[in-house]
Amino acid sequence: MSFDSTPVELGRIFAHLSGMILNEKDATSAASKLAWAAHQTVPSATGAGFSLLDEDGKRLSSASTDPTVEAIDALQYELGQGPCLSAWATGEPQRVDDTATETRWPDWIGAVSSMGIGSILSSPMIYRGRHVGALKVYAAEPHAFGETEVHLLGLLANAAATLLGTAQSIDTPVRLSKALTDALTTRDTIGLAAGVLMAQEHLNRDVARTRLLERARTSNRRVIDVASEILTDWEKQGESP
Repeated sequence: MSFDSTPVELGRIFAHLSGMILNEKDATSAASKLAWAAHQTVPSATGAGFSLLDEDGKRLSSASTDPTVEAIDALQYELGQGPCLSAWATGEPQRVDDTATETRWPDWIGAVSSMGIGSILSSPMIYRGRHVGALKVYAAEPHAFGETEVHLLGLLANAAATLLGTAQSIDTPVRLSKALTDALTTRDTIGLAAGVLMAQEHLNRDVARTRLLERARTSNRRVIDVASEILTDWEKQGESP
């Protein structure tokens, strides 16, 4: 898709999307439609995700195009770090050209790289100065996203923010700081669970975090729930990480 054809293609995609969302009161279904729209809008993406945030900075709804994207996206919010949270906080798109060499968000990026994700692009959704969510796309190959993809995802994010932003109270801005504060306890739980796996299965930290992601994905549960279960079993055994 070239820049010349962008308005036509996005107009077609978003006209169809708008009709579905405006008649859909279920936020989860709306999120799923936006995730698939992002995947379609950026042809080089192998997966996409979307998160809508409430007035406290917590996820109101989220969706992804496949289980791997869901797992690595959820881990961002549980660890309190990652390109989507950074896009949300700064209001600027965040691009990871190669997860193997990326130095930002070290706890998250190591697990993502081990899961076979090579590059990432995240665009904030901003409505009347409020950060209402984020759209993101992933690819297995490094350097999958350039300026064209940044432009395309940004256009869709802006349109989606306008559509969904009207459904949120204009008097309650999203606050990222509270979300990050709330994430600290979750981050510690995941870190302790990774430590247990490291000791029990003789793994390094990156592999242990990847194991947590894989368990969450295959059991269709949140990473924090899997981590809590590991810690509960460890306590029953009377061991320490």
